[in-house]
Amino acid sequence: MQWRKNRANQEFLYHLPLYRQHQRMGDAGITLSRSTLTNYAQRAIALLRPIHDAQWQHILQSRVLAMDETPIRAGKSGKGKLKKRWYWPVYGEDDEICFSFSYSRGQAHVVQQLGEFSGILLSDGYVAYDAYAKQRPVTQAQCWAHTRRYFERALDSEPVAAGEALALIGGLYQIEAQIRERELTGQAKLGSRRDPSLPIVDGFFAWCHQQRQRTDLVNSAPLAKALLYAQNHDAQLRVYLSDPAVPIDTNHLERALRVIPMGRKNWLFCWSEVGAEQVGIIQSLLTTCRLQDVDPYAYLVDVLQRIAQHPAREVEQLTPRCWKTLYAGNPLRSDLEYAR
Repeated sequence: MQWRKNRANQEFLYHLPLYRQHQRMGDAGITLSRSTLTNYAQRAIALLRPIHDAQWQHILQSRVLAMDETPIRAGKSGKGKLKKRWYWPVYGEDDEICFSFSYSRGQAHVVQQLGEFSGILLSDGYVAYDAYAKQRPVTQAQCWAHTRRYFERALDSEPVAAGEALALIGGLYQIEAQIRERELTGQAKLGSRRDPSLPIVDGFFAWCHQQRQRTDLVNSAPLAKALLYAQNHDAQLRVYLSDPAVPIDTNHLERALRVIPMGRKNWLFCWSEVGAEQVGIIQSLLTTCRLQDVDPYAYLVDVLQRIAQHPAREVEQLTPRCWKTLYAGNPLRSDLEYAR
């Protein structure tokens, strides 16, 4: 049956807006109001909230976190207008992600969400992360991919100089690719990363310093901005050289958060801030299912039936990371599975 896959999968995994789902259900001979569909989703997400919260608490126990922010339109702001709000995805070291919702892009949300976290925070160069790290026993690591993008923007105006920078950064990524191919971990990974990469990093920052002495380079030039960005984050960009658990960039996080921009292109916005917060909850669990190689449909069917009888003190067992070990082998199934 075409509609075995539940509504959460349709909207949040495959980005199918509610009105399109409603049309398809009508074409299949299923009569149901759109308000009822919305109500079902809200009730399901309310049941899942404790699981999301347990996953969030486990993520905060990570020694290394990756964090970013991405915009969403949510809540009315006058006739025909919507407010700009934000999701802040946080990626833990056990391949889990949570999308926290915020009314602003200010530092206060970083403080509120990360709280007493002490470890390594991997991010881009946004000042909110810098400010948070200075207030806490937190080591801030910077993403080399963001640094590379600044030099890519300078290619049109400074093809030779920008090309030199990109070649040096590309050398770092070639070393990371070799480490992945050899499946190195721990000290073996650290040695294979640090020994060949450190001379390249030293050479890159020496080159940046030399380029900034050019009298023909104005501050507004894309290359000047790229050089300033890199040198301002020299120490943070070197953190990954001293810890094998720190990735070279936040690309793993950016791949996981693509569900939000994909949703924006399809369902475009959320009518209310409450709805946007609920989207963050369900996307946290469904995206983590994919990171954990868990079938999101099988997971939702199981936990939405199981949660009512599951001990509240053991709610972490229902997060995708734990569920795949405890219940994936024999999940609870929907009656529709047996319909003919």
